Amino acid sequence: MYIAEQEVRAVLTYEALLPAIRQGLMDYSAGRVNQPPRTIIRAENADDHRNGWFAVMPVVVGDVMGVKTVTFYPGNDELGLPTHMAIIELLRRETGEPLALMDGRLITEMRTAAVSAVAFAALAPLHFDGTPTTLGILGSGVQAHAHIEALRLVWPHLKDIRIWSRNPANAERLASSSGARAVLLEEAASAEVVLTATSSAQPILRGKDMAPNALVLAVGATGSTLRELDDEAMLSSYVVAEARAPVERESGDVLLSGAKVQAEIGVLLADPSAARIPRDGRIVFKTVGMAIEDLVAARLVWQAIEAQSK
Repeated sequence: MYIAEQEVRAVLTYEALLPAIRQGLMDYSAGRVNQPPRTIIRAENADDHRNGWFAVMPVVVGDVMGVKTVTFYPGNDELGLPTHMAIIELLRRETGEPLALMDGRLITEMRTAAVSAVAFAALAPLHFDGTPTTLGILGSGVQAHAHIEALRLVWPHLKDIRIWSRNPANAERLASSSGARAVLLEEAASAEVVLTATSSAQPILRGKDMAPNALVLAVGATGSTLRELDDEAMLSSYVVAEARAPVERESGDVLLSGAKVQAEIGVLLADPSAARIPRDGRIVFKTVGMAIEDLVAARLVWQAIEAQSK
């Protein structure tokens, strides 16, 4: 069975995905997920920012297994193509038989935003004395759009969305379609909650521009040599990882700044008292993306398609 992107879009919802992602993150932290490190190979298609990579991400959990092959080509923006493209194979764990092969681009987009929304819902009550109302977004691509949709489900008090992009026209376009405002970098960076969702190789979020009590959702710049946050932003923050080992291995924001991961989100989801989340100071929630997230999303898609065929 091959499931195309339009079929994925028709059945995958954030309402179903958010609790599945939450459980998947807890399963990972509890040791119930067999997820080896992803293999990443540089495409060597260019000598500049257009150089892409190809990754293989296997995982086993519960009654299923899966593998995602994903490419990231930063230069695809200039060609009118998605920067991320992926295929996910879902298999039955008991017998090894293939269950479905599906397009993984939208799944990657949605599960990334879902992870941030789940983390926000867990961290915000532990961190803020009051309810935050402002969100600054650095970036204006598919992740910016997806995060607005996912965060609104868990953040009903969100009132002010500020969007900055290196391409002002893109920021204006996203702002117009989402009820947000296109602003200068400094205004976006000073929001209570800041989302960094770019392909930048150099820091764009500077500590000097951030609110003293900011919560940062850092989802871009995946790679040990890439970063979105400068040293001040990282070293002045309490760092919570999507998963400790992958973030410590793959995040340039962590590796290049020397910042230390102090908590893992799956542990906090299972027990909010497991780490002392600061009320004062900043928090950075850093993600690099994991196969378990793709697998739980792919399983939802497969189950929905199977139910429709009966």
